[in-house]
Amino acid sequence: ELRRRASPWQRNLGYPLAMLGLLALTGISVLIVCFHVLELLLDDAAMPRGIQDASLGQVSFSIFGSFGAALQVVLIFYLMLSSVVGFYSSPLFTRLLPERQDTPLTKIIGNCVSLLVLSSALPVFSRTLGITRFDLLGDFGRFNWLGNFYIVFLYNMGFAGLTTLCLVKRVSWAVQAELIRAFGEDR
Repeated sequence: ELRRRASPWQRNLGYPLAMLGLLALTGISVLIVCFHVLELLLDDAAMPRGIQDASLGQVSFSIFGSFGAALQVVLIFYLMLSSVVGFYSSPLFTRLLPERQDTPLTKIIGNCVSLLVLSSALPVFSRTLGITRFDLLGDFGRFNWLGNFYIVFLYNMGFAGLTTLCLVKRVSWAVQAELIRAFGEDR
């Protein structure tokens, strides 16, 4: 219903630009994770351990300087939003979605707890994937399992593989559906 009521500008320019933006952010995050996997294989310093005496403002946390730092911030926000969307679209938690002016207190508390857990896991998530080395001054690098090469390596490989699989599946299904519709085989 919302797609039918959308203006031609939204349908012809807004939706494709939003889709290209999401594809670009997903692709960039997968490329960064793949680069991090290569770093893990070649150098032990790529492990997501705590930062030792790195003073803020004197050390750049990105190899690309200010542009890289801005890209890291955008990717972290993208990962945060995609985590929340993925959480609420999973079959187990769809009933937790709040309803407008009809949300019971237990559901509100459940939403607060869920968002608190997701936001607390975000710094560890982004450090483990190699998207950022910034520690958020919480010293999340002191978790013992972050020093285990196999856990970090499998976590990165799982993220890269599953994200690529989802991306290929979504894009290929959309292209396939458009081709079927274009050739009139949908009847």
